[in-house]
Amino acid sequence: MEKSVRKTRTGYLFFRAAVLAAAAAVLTVLLLGAGLWASLTGHGLPWLWGAGAAAFLFLLWCTGVWLVRPYFRMEQTVRLFLEGYTTGKLSDFMDVTASPAEELLLERMDRALDSSELLKLNKRQAQYLALQNQINPHFLYNTLESIRSEALIAGLDRVADMTEALASFFRYTISKVENLVSVEEELHNCETYFRIQRYRFGNRLELSIECDPEDEEEIYRCRIPKLTMQPILENSIIHGTELKIGAGHLLIHLELTGKCLLIRISDDGVGMSPETLRKMNERLEKSGLALADRAPESEGGIALVNVNNRIHLLFGEEYGLHVFSMAGTGTDVEILLPAITSDREPRRGALS
Repeated sequence: MEKSVRKTRTGYLFFRAAVLAAAAAVLTVLLLGAGLWASLTGHGLPWLWGAGAAAFLFLLWCTGVWLVRPYFRMEQTVRLFLEGYTTGKLSDFMDVTASPAEELLLERMDRALDSSELLKLNKRQAQYLALQNQINPHFLYNTLESIRSEALIAGLDRVADMTEALASFFRYTISKVENLVSVEEELHNCETYFRIQRYRFGNRLELSIECDPEDEEEIYRCRIPKLTMQPILENSIIHGTELKIGAGHLLIHLELTGKCLLIRISDDGVGMSPETLRKMNERLEKSGLALADRAPESEGGIALVNVNNRIHLLFGEEYGLHVFSMAGTGTDVEILLPAITSDREPRRGALS
């Protein structure tokens, strides 16, 4: 057996079942012997019944506490894992396994699903794809610059401005391959995206960005995953303010709470029903390793789940998104992140 198995023999259900079965067999033999002796001598029957009932109840209690309850606990752990939670987070919850072989299986799964290893693989893949597609963005930028030049020559200033904003948005989205960017860079990209949307919606949309002036400099230096706010802002426009009648107001609020950075993106759109909100938060509560969720985009929430999964991979499952909403009133999406100002600061899943 490998040295990685840390549980004692009493930590396995098969051993507990064997011990309880042996105890039941011994109790049965003793009761049969005592019953035979009592029938031959004619004495001790009340004592025998009392002792037998007490022993049986004690054995029944031991079975429930030592075997049945841990079994259901293990079953619940497996169900949580199948719903997307990682084995690492559930290892403390499941203190008993079926056998040493199952313990080895869980440890192998922990190593195979280690978030830092997955992140390294994802980063290498992203770097390869970025190198492979470098020519395409170059061609795209040149084409957009040609369109902008033609628009300026023709006196189409709005088209030229829109093209310039689109080129800036693509440059940030496609060319910048770093895992983390500053809050200031991310906010600038949100403003660029909003500038593009204003050409579509006109004065129907308004965007405000607010934070405590005393903390503004530190907040703007904080490092967050690239494309954390913009997809949620886009989601708020498409599924919130676009569907309402009249103007839509969007707010990005940033604040430091202890060692955490809290970002709240709010809209006054159509909101969500209680059932839709419940399902959304259930999806967000799942692990960042539950990447197989392929709900149709019409159901909404794809952007939120994507951002949440990336935050889980980078920082751990104690961080991420939570949604608050009321039908006909609007939606708030809260993003909780560690307040780090350097890519070298320790974080779960961080690359060395």
